Amino acid sequence: QVQLVESGGGLVQAGGSLRLSCVASGSIASSDTMAWYRQSPGKQRDLVASIRGPDTTNYGASVKGRFTISRDYAKNTVDLQMNALDTDDTAVYYCYLRKRWGTQYWGQGTQVTVSS
Repeated sequence: QVQLVESGGGLVQAGGSLRLSCVASGSIASSDTMAWYRQSPGKQRDLVASIRGPDTTNYGASVKGRFTISRDYAKNTVDLQMNALDTDDTAVYYCYLRKRWGTQYWGQGTQVTVSS
């Protein structure tokens, strides 16, 4: 079993920065894919960024160049550095982990609100 706990959400003005962190506990392997998703009211949950292995990353088109995902394999954490935030980034952000055999886990989510 895996537990994911996010932190770092909050209220920020447009143009500002926030850093989200997720701590994973339980049976964690370096082969697990970890990611951040986000969901706004009335919209589907979308991929923000994912990381697998030492340097295989993938970003959603709307955040590329502004957000950076990183992972500490020793601490079982995954962070999301968010820069140049705009109001469209307002959402609940979820930490995600997928085992190599397909089992998926989600965190409880953390709210990010960007004010104009």
